[in-house]
Amino acid sequence: MFREVLHYLQLSEGLSVMDGTVGAAGHTQKILEQIGSSGQLFGFDRDPMMLDHARQKITNSSDHTNAQLFHSSYADATEVFAKAGINGVDRVLMDLGLSSDQLADRDRGFGFDAGGPLDMRFDTSRGHSAAELLRTADQRQLESILTEYGEEKFARQIVAEICQRRSRNPIQTTEDLESCVRAAIPRGAGKGKNPATRVFQALRIAVNDELEHVQRMMTSVLPAILKPNGIAVILTFHSLEDRIVKSAFKGQKEWQVLTKTPIESTPAEIRLNPRSRSAKLRAALRRSP
Repeated sequence: MFREVLHYLQLSEGLSVMDGTVGAAGHTQKILEQIGSSGQLFGFDRDPMMLDHARQKITNSSDHTNAQLFHSSYADATEVFAKAGINGVDRVLMDLGLSSDQLADRDRGFGFDAGGPLDMRFDTSRGHSAAELLRTADQRQLESILTEYGEEKFARQIVAEICQRRSRNPIQTTEDLESCVRAAIPRGAGKGKNPATRVFQALRIAVNDELEHVQRMMTSVLPAILKPNGIAVILTFHSLEDRIVKSAFKGQKEWQVLTKTPIESTPAEIRLNPRSRSAKLRAALRRSP
């Protein structure tokens, strides 16, 4: 949704912009083009691999000395900005979707198509992997994760299969987990997409505390770092994130909502990029005090 993102950001030369989820730097490069050498770009990502990719792309495309990249969550921007002496920004963009590079990486386990070990951490130097979670969490905890974070209606059956299998052998790969899901649910369920989609989403959210980061960003960090008359553009990819963003903007005096209803991908874009079918864009302007 490049066009829609750029339309609502309303960029111009000299603006300061935070890209809270740099990823593969697609949006970052477009932003740098529009804010020019007099603007400033502050990019964040929890995934050091993606941050390295972004740094290489930015360096190779041109000499953007006005871009600073931080290995940190967008939810820690208040502290990062304070240490760096940055006094707020004019624009904030957060694209909360996974990048194609992350999904294709066999060492990360984000997607079932690539296969590989069940890690799912954005930062592999911190926290516990999805495989570790599946090994140590009890049945009630796993059911809660799949129900709350995946809205998975077959959570009980899937968790029962997981617990039965892990008693014999640990569930360590994406193939192991997908096999559990397919064995547990009725044949034909989830027609049209991989039946393990919601399970993978739920575990990834749990492993990375994703909703807690989004909640903290929207309710406390964003109002603190975005300057008056600044604009925030948020791209979400599932209903749990979208509800948090909608709630943070709706009915709040400090926000003027710029999107009465969320902007969704066009049929043409969905044909080119099927993953964009679940994308929703919301934008708001921070009113002056």
